[in-house]
Amino acid sequence: MLINKVAWDYRALDVERMQTAGNFLLGTHDFTSYRAVGCQAKQPVRTISRLSVTRQADYVIIEVSANAFLHHMVRNIAGVLMTIGCGEQAPEWAKAVLEARDRTAGGVTAPASGLYFQGVLYPAPYVFPQAVVPVL
Repeated sequence: MLINKVAWDYRALDVERMQTAGNFLLGTHDFTSYRAVGCQAKQPVRTISRLSVTRQADYVIIEVSANAFLHHMVRNIAGVLMTIGCGEQAPEWAKAVLEARDRTAGGVTAPASGLYFQGVLYPAPYVFPQAVVPVL
């Protein structure tokens, strides 16, 4: 029923540890450690304005808002947060990975299952009209 719609982890995840780790990623940083090796972006500096980790029943929800994303950036962030959440690394590891500027420092890439793009927010001068979807 939920196959390919959510990611599953057999380990218990501590959302408070994950949130503490996520706080180290807020702001403007070089996210080289959190991008795919084959990422074609010309520069790795991005700004994360919001990163929240919450629990809703059996689900852990990771929400990230940024000015832009690198290839696999959110999946790599989720992988680091999950490693921290299960107790394999301390929350400060997220900062150490960020500062390493080396993808190999970051560990496992989380699966794409359960990753959802919710939309784009453009600054006021660039707002595009909403598309009208016909009702059938």
